[in-house]
Amino acid sequence: MYQETLVILKPDALEQNKAGSIIKYYEDAGLKILDMRFYKKVELDHLRKHYPDSMALSIGKKAKAAVPSIKDPEAHGMKVLTALRNYFSRGPVLAIKLGGEDAIKEVRRITGYTDPSTAEKGTIRGDLGIDSIAKSTDEGRAVENLVHASGNPEEAEAELKLWL
Repeated sequence: MYQETLVILKPDALEQNKAGSIIKYYEDAGLKILDMRFYKKVELDHLRKHYPDSMALSIGKKAKAAVPSIKDPEAHGMKVLTALRNYFSRGPVLAIKLGGEDAIKEVRRITGYTDPSTAEKGTIRGDLGIDSIAKSTDEGRAVENLVHASGNPEEAEAELKLWL
């Protein structure tokens, strides 16, 4: 089934000059670029809409899986959300609308798991990522994993409206 989805190249992707390499992964898989918007700086209010506080528990649970010593996943998730918003606003980002057959699932497969240190080789995060959830947790910051990718059709629709 044809779908459209959102990918955002995060500040670390642009800082490391990896935009072209990352886009090539998606294009090589047959996905088409339908729209793009470059943001020199993303405002905090915009990021609160993209990363709402309601995500804290799921983010905290993912972190706890990587760092079992986390006692309160929801509180930890709130810290991560704050750090994630700070990370996202530290530099430019590139929002890209991609379309293709089963685009959401395909983009997620190509992007790879959230934690670059455990992402499968052959994925963007597995091949190009240099961070880890464990390291970022120890350092009190968000994991730098190059790309955001919408997770399901509802999320893709809402995020495309927000970003493009």
